[in-house]
Amino acid sequence: MPRIAIAGGSGRMGRMLVEAVLTSSDCQLSGVLGQPDSPALGQDAGAWLGRSTGVQVTASLAQGLAGADVLIDFTRPEGTLAHLAACAEQGVRAVVGTTGFSPEQKAQLGTFAQRQALVFAPNMSVGVNVVLQLLQQAALALGPGYDIEVLEAHHRHKVDAPSGTALAMGEVLAAARGLDMARDGVFARHGHTGERDPRAIGFATLRGGDIVGDHTVLFCGTGERIEISHKSSSRANYAEGSLRAARFLAALPAGATGLFGMADVLGLAPARQP
Repeated sequence: MPRIAIAGGSGRMGRMLVEAVLTSSDCQLSGVLGQPDSPALGQDAGAWLGRSTGVQVTASLAQGLAGADVLIDFTRPEGTLAHLAACAEQGVRAVVGTTGFSPEQKAQLGTFAQRQALVFAPNMSVGVNVVLQLLQQAALALGPGYDIEVLEAHHRHKVDAPSGTALAMGEVLAAARGLDMARDGVFARHGHTGERDPRAIGFATLRGGDIVGDHTVLFCGTGERIEISHKSSSRANYAEGSLRAARFLAALPAGATGLFGMADVLGLAPARQP
């Protein structure tokens, strides 16, 4: 039974993860990390559910990671990297759903994966990762005669744009078309833009209210349009996918290292993305 620690356990996603672990039949909650200024510090991690878990929310990495097999982290890039450094010292594997990493920070994830096994995915949803496979197939089959636009919408509190999921979709689409996101991605349009570059992969970002996460990719051809969408109504799907990733890591042999994605966790052919 994998012992799981949660980073960001006093936030909305963290609480969803705590609840998922507590209601699972094959995982055990070992620790919960909160922000140093969190009012939940010192409280039982299950207090908000009216449950006593014996696990207190703590800002201490040593205490939060003690006895853990796997850390599940949905925080911010700087915090995640600090947590991973502690995991490397304490022999804890990690599932990372944090988004907004810079290329340099992503390289640090690869460095960690040389010491401990790591699952990193911009979106832990099983459905989203199936959609990535569909996007690759569609881009390959439809060819350059179809313009690609990626539309995403999230709640007002999200701090990075486009979303990590939208960018992952873009990377899959670019790889299937032989394009380069740095060169061919279009992230803003304003004023006189001229005609659309047929190589472009366009992105549009919406922020408002409590939208959990909506993503739609449009393949716009002559006389027809194909849309592939994923819409989240709850963060529960991210939590359940994260537990599947944690179980995957816990089942690896002792001393295992490497950087894995959700395609590995789900046994899917990997969509072509960095």
